[in-house]
Amino acid sequence: MGARVAYLAALLAAAICLVSCALRPFQSDRRAAWRGDVEATCLGNGELRASAYVRPLPVIDGPSACGLQHPLSVSGALDGAVAIEPPATIDCSMTVALNRWLRTSVQRAAYAHFRQRVVAIRQIASYDCRTRDSIAGAKISEHAFGNALDVAAFRLANGREIKVMQGWWRGSPSERAFLQEAFAGACAEFYTVLGPGSDRYHSNHFHLDLLLTNAGGGRHYCRPMPGPGRSFDRVPTASLPDAPQGSADAPLLSFTGR
Repeated sequence: MGARVAYLAALLAAAICLVSCALRPFQSDRRAAWRGDVEATCLGNGELRASAYVRPLPVIDGPSACGLQHPLSVSGALDGAVAIEPPATIDCSMTVALNRWLRTSVQRAAYAHFRQRVVAIRQIASYDCRTRDSIAGAKISEHAFGNALDVAAFRLANGREIKVMQGWWRGSPSERAFLQEAFAGACAEFYTVLGPGSDRYHSNHFHLDLLLTNAGGGRHYCRPMPGPGRSFDRVPTASLPDAPQGSADAPLLSFTGR
């Protein structure tokens, strides 16, 4: 009995050590000032409006630098025309960028290759207080600030699902072209974009985030780089046919303090 108790105690101590080691990088991290500035600008410019698909959540505070002052539960983009499954916990800037990417890149690629609209995306990671790739000792992840989203699949209006893992390497020509164009559009919209071929951690999804330090000099960090002929310049585009434009008189999102 004594040996068994000692064994269990050792297992418990090891588990505690693993958790503390994984969280240790957070102790030296500080929330960069630009995060608050970007969030305040996004919340104040009126671009994001209240809806049944974008709901404010209570403040997420820590541990350490993790958390969001104004977290959002986002269950739909483009006024609900594109479902987010399951709902994502992200910040204002990510929500606005996600809407813009879906409207200007993803829907256009879907029309071009399938003559269908994308009606849902499947996300596998939004807010999560952890290090990058959950590696002990690594820098804190943008997921820990609600400033990142991992997208694993797209569903078309006819029910067809385009999965990143299968479609990127072994999909039909139309699936591969669609994913490549969606990825290239993400590289122009977000500041960090990682996908299949970048490393072993991103073989089944697109990682999208808005880490401001990766936008220095107007250059974004994108791996793998899109092929020849892909443009990274964002240009104004006309609205898609029947694309929802939102309600001009919808109330602005309002947030309360702690």
